[in-house]
Amino acid sequence: MNYRNHITIEANKRGGKPCVRGLRITVYEVLEYLASEMTEAEIQGRFPRFDARRFKSLYCLCC
Repeated sequence: MNYRNHITIEANKRGGKPCVRGLRITVYEVLEYLASEMTEAEIQGRFPRFDARRFKSLYCLCC
């Protein structure tokens, strides 16, 4: 899976941090949610457009 389909890195958005495409949420924020024991379903409830493909892309970027 190519994470670039779902993760963007742009210098003028969110301080150049990797963001989930179209959501204005950084990869770090999602990882912080997961680290605080928030489930994928809870994250999807907060960000309805955050689907399973985006989680896979996020995990690919981190590995």
